[in-house]
Amino acid sequence: MTDTQNSPDTSPAATATDAVELPWPDVQPEHHSMLRLAPLKTDRATGGRPLRFVEFGYAERNNHERSLLRMSITLPGQRVRKEQNHLDVWVDHEARRVHFEPANGLQVEPMNRGIGRFLAAQGITWAKKKWSSYTFDGVDLNNKDALNEDTRLRRDHFLRVHGFDVIYADAQHLKGSVKAGKVGDLLADWNAEKLQFVEILEAAQMLQQAEQNLAEQEVKLQKQEEKVSQYKREDTGLRFTITCLVAFSVFQAGLLIWIATHR
Repeated sequence: MTDTQNSPDTSPAATATDAVELPWPDVQPEHHSMLRLAPLKTDRATGGRPLRFVEFGYAERNNHERSLLRMSITLPGQRVRKEQNHLDVWVDHEARRVHFEPANGLQVEPMNRGIGRFLAAQGITWAKKKWSSYTFDGVDLNNKDALNEDTRLRRDHFLRVHGFDVIYADAQHLKGSVKAGKVGDLLADWNAEKLQFVEILEAAQMLQQAEQNLAEQEVKLQKQEEKVSQYKREDTGLRFTITCLVAFSVFQAGLLIWIATHR
C-alpha cells in the first residue's frame, strides 16, 4: 500500500488470494463525508495545489469468515481511473489476517495532498478496533519505484509513517520488502494540515461566509464603477472645456493677426 500515481506498487499487507473468491464484489460506498484539501505551495513535482473539496465514501460488511471496509475518494467534476482513489481492507477471521487491496498499491489523484495517508489511516483505525492481534504478511516491493530515488523515498516514508518496517536486501535499495507484523503495531496518522473533515454545519458556515464575501465584493465593485463613471464624466467635461479654450485661443490669435495686418 503506497501513495503513488502512475507507477503501481505492491501493498505491504497484501497476500495471495487468487484462489479465493471474495464476497461482496458489488459493494459501493454508502456513507459519505466532505474533505477539505488545504491550499499548499506549488510543488516542483506535482504542480499547483489550490484549495479543493472532495468526497470520502465508505461501506462496511461483516460475516463469520470475513470483514470488509471499502473506501473511495471522489473528485467533483473530474474522473479518475478505476484503480485510483480506492482502498479495500479485508479481514480473514479464520487465518486471523488483514490485507489491503488493490494488491498493486494505493494510487491517488491528486498526488501530494494527503489523500493516501488519510485512506491508509482510516483503514488501519478500522482494523485495529477489533482485530489488533491479527497479522499482516510481509511482501516484496515493486522494483520499478526504486529506479527513481524520489519515488522510492516517498514510498518508504509513506509506509514507515504507518508503522510498516521497510527493509532492503541490497545496498542499491532495489530489492525492498515489508516485514510481516501485527495490525496493532500499525499507526493510523495522517497530515491534518493537508486534509481535514468538513462537517455539514461547518460547510454551511463556509458557504454563508463565501456568500457574504461575494456580496461585499459586489458593493465594493459597484462603488468602484460609480467612481469610474464619475471620472469619465469629469474627463468629458474637462475635454469640452479644453476644446473651448483651444477654439477661443485660435479665434483670439486669428483676430489679433487680422487687426495687425489691417492697420
